[in-house]
Order: sequence, then structure tokens, then C-alpha cells
Amino acid sequence: MALSVTISDRDSTTKVAVVGGKLDTTTSPQFDDEISAALTSGNVVTVLDLVGLTYISSAGLRSVFKARKAMESKGGSLLLVNVQPQVQKVFEIVKAMPVQQVFRSVDELDQYLDYMQKKEQDSPKGTEA
Repeated sequence: MALSVTISDRDSTTKVAVVGGKLDTTTSPQFDDEISAALTSGNVVTVLDLVGLTYISSAGLRSVFKARKAMESKGGSLLLVNVQPQVQKVFEIVKAMPVQQVFRSVDELDQYLDYMQKKEQDSPKGTEA
């Protein structure tokens, strides 16, 4: 099955939605090409919505690792949402993503992002003397 990806921006967040397909040796180069602009944009968070991802191989894991590394190198974060159970199992087996970066739903992700923004606003470094 061909990989289908959509990309959208909102505020300082880029959302990359895998709306169908497999992330494997055949499709990972396409995935890397499609998300490269999102990873080099000025946005500090990239949300990888895996709602339609039905399978991930080691090549797909490498693509996710590369995306995560690219975001972290610029002080940003890669967050995963709507990870299907079979794909989640692969991430658990290889301990691929810190558990605080994987969310069951968009609502759970939004709650986390709200919390982090409020935490940042309330921190002492955000106040001027």
C-alpha cells in the first residue's frame, strides 16, 4: 500500500499526518522527502499523527529517529499521536520513543501541550524584573 502523508502548520506546530499506508524500506525515502521541509521549518514542535499507519519496519523506525533527531538538534520536539496498537508494539519493543512523547489521541496531546505552555508562562524566567 502506498504511503499517504499530509502536512499542515498551526502556530508553532507542524502536523504530519500519515493517513494511510506502511512505513517501510519502499516508502521511507518518500516519507523522509515529504517531511524534510517540516523538520527544517521554524516550528518547535512536529506532531506525527500515525492514525493511518498500518505497519512500520526498521527502515520506518530509522525515518522516525531521524525526524526526532532533527527536531531535537534545533531544540524542538517530535511527538507521536494516534499510534495504532501494532505500531505502538514495535515502538515498545525497541524502546524507540520516550513514553512522554507518545499520545493515544489528539485530545491527550492537546492537554499535554496546554500544560507545557502554562508551565512555561508560569516559570520565573518568563518574568522581567
